[in-house]
Amino acid sequence: MNRIQFSVLTLVISAVLVGCSSSPRVLAPVEDRVGAGRIPVSGSTVADGGKVLPGAENAGKPGYYTVQRGDTLMRIGLDNGQAWRDLVRWNNLSNPDVIEVGQILRVAPPGAVVDGPGVVVRPVTMSGDNSSAVSPAKPLATQSVAGNDEGLGFIWPSNGSLIGGFDESKNKGLDISGKAGDAVMASADGQVVYAGAGLRGYGNLIILKHNNTFLTAYAHNQKLLVKEDQKVRKGDKIAEMGSTDADRVKLHFEVRRQGKPVDPAKFLPVR
Repeated sequence: MNRIQFSVLTLVISAVLVGCSSSPRVLAPVEDRVGAGRIPVSGSTVADGGKVLPGAENAGKPGYYTVQRGDTLMRIGLDNGQAWRDLVRWNNLSNPDVIEVGQILRVAPPGAVVDGPGVVVRPVTMSGDNSSAVSPAKPLATQSVAGNDEGLGFIWPSNGSLIGGFDESKNKGLDISGKAGDAVMASADGQVVYAGAGLRGYGNLIILKHNNTFLTAYAHNQKLLVKEDQKVRKGDKIAEMGSTDADRVKLHFEVRRQGKPVDPAKFLPVR
């Protein structure tokens, strides 16, 4: 082995040893798919090679969202009060598991009038067949205080005791205690827009869409009893309580208005 070869080998070994001695750190995986729309984190606003990413002409417009590192279609939909399947349709996505960092996605229905990101001020219909179980949204200007549930009449989704209250920065919903297998009930009439385990930190999760304003989420279940697109009625058993992706058996329950987490206690009957 000559001197140049020995120097190169020394540098390679040193780099490996440094990498092994440092604490594990996740950088940007080439591709990380967990659930609908887990993105390959390998780009920015403009992809490698100078390719302009889809939707670039809509950057910054109300009703559109720029994909960030670690996003999924399900997370984007939840944060904007939409079903991930609708995002696929509105954006003509051929593969919902592949979206790119910097890509611009429509997150408001085509034809809707939006007043700021994620705020739909003209009623629009949900995908598929609407039934009387899902009432239309009211314009934002007619909504009053936080407790206005637009006639949905939310009920408690479980009979357990409250063990964790709403905190906008730490806990985006309520935590309710119980035993494994306890009934988890639909808090209001609605449509199942997600049933699965693709959102990290929520375990087996159900998301119901009640109208164009409100979603509810039910997390950590041990068993899901409904399927996507299914219509449910208030009080229907939709899951069994569990501890998936949690440190104990509990139900994590969220109410989202226009995609924004709000305190469920302001919409639920006083116990």
